[in-house]
Formats: sequence, C-alpha cells, structure tokens
Amino acid sequence: MAKTSSERIKSLCSMAMLTAIAIASDILIRIPDIGGFLTYEPKDVILTIGGFIFGPIAGLAMAVVVCFVEMVTISTTGIIGFLMNFLASGVFIGVASVVYYKKKTLSRAIIGLVAGSLCLIAVMLLWNYIMTPIFFGMPREAVLDLFLPLLIPFNAIKGALNSALILLLYKGVVTALRKSGLVPRRESADNENFKTNTIILIIVSAFIVATLILVLLIFAGII
Repeated sequence: MAKTSSERIKSLCSMAMLTAIAIASDILIRIPDIGGFLTYEPKDVILTIGGFIFGPIAGLAMAVVVCFVEMVTISTTGIIGFLMNFLASGVFIGVASVVYYKKKTLSRAIIGLVAGSLCLIAVMLLWNYIMTPIFFGMPREAVLDLFLPLLIPFNAIKGALNSALILLLYKGVVTALRKSGLVPRRESADNENFKTNTIILIIVSAFIVATLILVLLIFAGII
C-alpha cells in the first residue's frame, strides 16, 4: 500500500534522525589505528537498523550522507577514504537489509547479517588490494601479506560486532520510533518477531559485543 504524504514525512524525519545519530557515533565513538590504518566506528549499526525499517535504498542513501560528512569533517583520506568507507558500509547495509526487508523475521535478520558480514570481508579484501597500494604507495604483495593477520580478522570482527549490536538495539529503536509516531503501527509486526527468546538474544549479543570490543582494543594497542 502506498504511503500517504504524512507517512512519507514521518519516514524522512526518522531517517534524518538516524542519520544524525550515525554521524554522531562516527565522530564520537571510534577505535582508531587498528593495525596502523584501520578504524572501527559503529555508524553501520544505526544505518543498518534504518535499512531494516525503511528498506535497503534508504539505508544506502543514509550511508552516502554519513560517509560524505565524515569525509569533509574528521577524515584525512579524501575521496579514496570516502569510497572505501561507503563500500564497506554499503555492502554490509545493503545485503543485510535486502535479505531482511523482504520477510521480517528474526531468522532472516540473522541470515542477512551473516551474509552482509561475509560480503563485507570479500569486498573489502578486493578493494584493499586495489586501493591500498595507490593510497599508501606500498606494493600489492605487501597488501596480500596483510590479508590473514589483519584485514580478514578486522572485517570479520567488525561484521560480527555490528551484527550483535543490531540484534541488541533493533527492538528498542523500532519501539521508540513507533511510540513517537514516526513509524507506522504496521511496522510493529517485524518488532514482534524479535520477542522470541528476547532475554537470551540480549545476553548473547551483549557478551559478543563486549568480547569483540575488547579484541579491537587489543588490536589497536589501547589495552
């Protein structure tokens, strides 16, 4: 059923709010210098939740805005950094949202997040192989040497951490948006699917989040 103009305005307001939160998380919550040049920030968590609620196109549109704002504010890597940043976010958000949005169930969410994480690993290996020598001036053989000790573990941890955070936060975000009237009542159907084993899901997700954040902090040499 087509959305009314009022519903479209509410959806745009919700997407703008989620985009602003993603930008804030991108700027304020960062684990830098992982392996010397990689950074983890949780913006993809917020953007994927947006993609789950409003669809993959909306998720990708929000990702473009967030990555552009990062490029013109805190990033020092210019257009190449923007491209790599958007590729990483877009692959994860797009794949996960496409799988989940067609049929909103917990099992589809998990499948989508796993698929998004695997695609993130594969795509970023390829694009790091292409772009890292251009940006850092290192031989491609040196990039290949980084695959197993750094690039594969980092993107696997990133995908798993983002997935756990999404499963931990999604229900609360949708409930808050619905109560504020920014998401139509019918959107609650997907929220109901997350009620099964909610306590177990929260405990497991929280444990995974804590563990993977600890691993990233160790990688970054912070602890």
